[in-house]
Amino acid sequence: MLDLFTIFSKGGIVLWCFQSTSQIFTPTVNALIRSVILQERTGVNSYEHESLRLQYKLDNEFELIFVVAYQKILQLSYVDKFLNDIHLEFRDKFKNQLNNSDWFYNYKFIDDFKYILTNAEQWGKQQAKLPKQMRTFDESFKSKKTVASMIERKDDKDNNKKQQQGKKKKPNAGSDEVPAKIQEILKENNDVNSNVNNEEDMGDDPLAINRIKLAQRFNSQKKKPEKQKSPKEEKAGKKPRVWDLGGTNKDLPNLERTRDKISDTPVSVQANTALVGQMKGAIRDLEVESDSEDEINNKTAAMSNNNKSQANKSSGGMFSMFKGLVGNKSLTQENLDPVLEKMKDHLIMKNVAADISMSLCNSVRAKLEGKVLGTFESVASTVKNTLTDSLVQILSPKRRVDILRDAYEAKKNGRPYVMSFCGVNGVGKSTNLAKICFWLIENNFRVLIAACDTFRAGAVEQLRTHMRHLNALHPPEKHGNVTMVELYEKGYGKDAAGIAAEAIRHARDTRIDIVLIDTAGRMQDNEPLMRALAKLIKVNQPDLVLFVGEALVGNEAVDQLVKFNRALEDYSNSENPRTIDGIVLTKFDTIDDKVGAAISMTYITGQPIVFVGTGQTYTDLKTLNAKAVVHALMK
Repeated sequence: MLDLFTIFSKGGIVLWCFQSTSQIFTPTVNALIRSVILQERTGVNSYEHESLRLQYKLDNEFELIFVVAYQKILQLSYVDKFLNDIHLEFRDKFKNQLNNSDWFYNYKFIDDFKYILTNAEQWGKQQAKLPKQMRTFDESFKSKKTVASMIERKDDKDNNKKQQQGKKKKPNAGSDEVPAKIQEILKENNDVNSNVNNEEDMGDDPLAINRIKLAQRFNSQKKKPEKQKSPKEEKAGKKPRVWDLGGTNKDLPNLERTRDKISDTPVSVQANTALVGQMKGAIRDLEVESDSEDEINNKTAAMSNNNKSQANKSSGGMFSMFKGLVGNKSLTQENLDPVLEKMKDHLIMKNVAADISMSLCNSVRAKLEGKVLGTFESVASTVKNTLTDSLVQILSPKRRVDILRDAYEAKKNGRPYVMSFCGVNGVGKSTNLAKICFWLIENNFRVLIAACDTFRAGAVEQLRTHMRHLNALHPPEKHGNVTMVELYEKGYGKDAAGIAAEAIRHARDTRIDIVLIDTAGRMQDNEPLMRALAKLIKVNQPDLVLFVGEALVGNEAVDQLVKFNRALEDYSNSENPRTIDGIVLTKFDTIDDKVGAAISMTYITGQPIVFVGTGQTYTDLKTLNAKAVVHALMK
């Protein structure tokens, strides 16, 4: 059943290996190491690569990794038990060699391996025959709710009480209770009131007759207001609003103030020359306010010198919770769970998506469980460093995105470098496209903006305004009478993929260096628009596909990126579909230290954050400083 089982150290040395087929598993194991272990995604103990599913277990005391590979079409319920049993057996049998780091020892383990595998398979067959048990609370969906969803509000309690009271007051068919409205009518009628007060003396029949009469009287009173409506009120309809400064179609020529028409002469734009020259070369890193390393070390030293009560006051930050961990023994799941629970709540408060927070905490647990630590200071520093390293590793790009270098390379090959921008409505695609365009012309690249947002009213006019401002900052006179920024547009209601193809062809013919494709904003659930986006990317094959997202969102960022990537894969109808290559994170100046969206977006896609928008001007464009963002997240 198992195609591969291997044990190797975190340094890459294979200690023992078993293969049941002649297939080469090196690319699969390398993909696991590259995509999961090195990217700090060890919170989930399974990974799929091509037709194989890999399950793994970490041993942090001896820094070992146990990996099982089998065909993913198989449902093997015994793999987790098998990994745990073989992990304990290997540790106990070769403990002396592992303590001495004798990696090249001849580990004779085949007999033990077959025995444990046979027992695990038999256990799996027995479990399959047993009736299915109910899930525990920890395994249920309710236990994984976010903090906000678990908060009980006063309005919800009041509504529930009202509903329960309404159900209790509802009379049954055979009950002797009288509705409240009928009781009010009974009070008005003395005769009926006396009959109701003397219910015990009367029989059932007179009481039922009185109730029927009261119900008829109540219905007749209910119908009277409808008959008393005046005919004038029924005929009165909705009257048109009359504006104080209203007008007719004849007044349109006088009210027209647009000077941005194609037929009009170019409007002179006053350039802010103070912006020129600020963005030559590489973009500067983002600066996030956070505690420096010295301040963090001072806080840790203060905790060790003071007593427990003083430490609570002086430590500050989320790491004051690590007091509960006990040193001089190996960390267990019971030690780590309270700390990781608080850590998860802290990450959610900093705008990290709930699912991502849980995965990060599971990854930290997998890295720390089983480690033997000494003093409390080592526990605090180890937990802090583990989480910090994990977050920095996640934010660090798997591949380098150097747009200037790639643009120079494309220019040498005689073709334009093409960048496409996509995202949901209102996140700032056109504005940040203009910022990137300004950075490119600051580095002496000619840019063509393709207006492929043929849906939103004013999208083309917005790009035309940016084009005029950018050309005013870098006039043709300073560049040998060459226009640095041009706009390629065909109006509204046209096919965006066709406009982009024509723009790329025009850039190639006129030797323009870079093409920036602006697309329409679309929600991730809008199938027709997502099909149109997948068509645009498949037909034109841009060099870089950038997703523009807001730094304000939390859980929504995960949903947007997952569905954008899924739509690009499903609707492209190709074996190797193009997906998102990078992220532009906008409105970063509005979130203070709640920088969790950066973690969520990078974790879910594995793609780097290429640009960060920090303001309204053309120079408000930065690159992500992973360490600064993590320090702000851990405050």
